[in-house]
Amino acid sequence: MKKVSLLVLMVMASCKAFAAPVPAELKLGIDPTFPPFESKTPQGQIVGFDVDLGKAICQKMQVKCVFVENSFDGLIPALKAKKFDAILSSLSINEERKKSIAFSSALFTTPVYLVTAKNSGLSATPEALKGKRVGVQQGSVFESYANQYWRAKGVEVVSYGSPDEIYADLALGRLDASLDDAASATASFLDKPQGANFQLNGKEVYDKVLFGNGTGLGLRKGDEPLKAAIDKAIGEIKADGTFARLNKEYFKFDVSPRS
Repeated sequence: MKKVSLLVLMVMASCKAFAAPVPAELKLGIDPTFPPFESKTPQGQIVGFDVDLGKAICQKMQVKCVFVENSFDGLIPALKAKKFDAILSSLSINEERKKSIAFSSALFTTPVYLVTAKNSGLSATPEALKGKRVGVQQGSVFESYANQYWRAKGVEVVSYGSPDEIYADLALGRLDASLDDAASATASFLDKPQGANFQLNGKEVYDKVLFGNGTGLGLRKGDEPLKAAIDKAIGEIKADGTFARLNKEYFKFDVSPRS
């Protein structure tokens, strides 16, 4: 009996040795060019809805939060290269990304719209956008959507490194439209003087396969202890009202994930 018990203990110890423990310091990869979710103040401080959610998650996990800046299109390769432990940068949970990384439970979701000049006569259809230039962020689900549904039908899809670059060109007339998250487009452009003559155009653009049911933290496959700890923390910040408080602080609408 003692031999059997000893064998069980040895197997358990072996399994624990191979399972990556939850780190005392949680490094979160982030591209701070996407307000109000993540951006930098003039003093260089990283702020935003994602940032505050990340801090709340770390607090529940009782670990130190460290934000590691990285370009959005390079976040997944950097995660795989172990430059940080997880991605926290408004990363949509979809089937294509699930092929290469794992995800936490869903954090939030916000609607996607075409952004155009007022009275442009454009709409989010390939027929209306044929021959037009539409700006999208490189590596985003907006780029995936435009490439899949519009590019082959005569729409010129132009990829940019950041939303700021997109809206600079849209304001100057170098683009006819942009496809973006409504909250980000409003904070980055529409609420600013240069966006006064522009608007969220028409109906919400949605594709369940590409956009998924919301955003989540991107994780390396097989990192189950960290996923379990993060999922537990997400559940706690939603149960204790932290998520609802931050939602109200940043948005005028509910950003809970789609069911």
